Amino acid sequence: QVQLVESGGGSVQTGGSLRLSCAASGYTDSNPCMGWFRQAPGKEREGVAAIYTRHDGTVYAGSVKGRFTISQDSAKNMVYLQMNSLKPEDTAMYYCAARAGSTWCLLDPWEEEAYNYWGQGTQVTVSS
Repeated sequence: QVQLVESGGGSVQTGGSLRLSCAASGYTDSNPCMGWFRQAPGKEREGVAAIYTRHDGTVYAGSVKGRFTISQDSAKNMVYLQMNSLKPEDTAMYYCAARAGSTWCLLDPWEEEAYNYWGQGTQVTVSS
């Protein structure tokens, strides 16, 4: 049974940093694509960052590019999202998701239906 468990959320002030972690277990694909999504109250869920774990290829949403970094530790089955220069508009529930690995996932990273597994989310709140 695949499980994704996020952690690391919290409350910070504008300009602060947080690192989110996603612990994956039970996944049979040795090189999945992993994504981070977020959903703010009253808004649709949106993709933030994705990584193809086979070769560490990454892609970012324009709103976070240059501020957020997605990375992985394959030995620990962990995926991280380092978030710097946080803004109030980054406030949201952040979700980790997994899908079958392929280069295609970096070409179409925000297709939610392609992700088979989702975590329960971790809340990030940025105050001004």
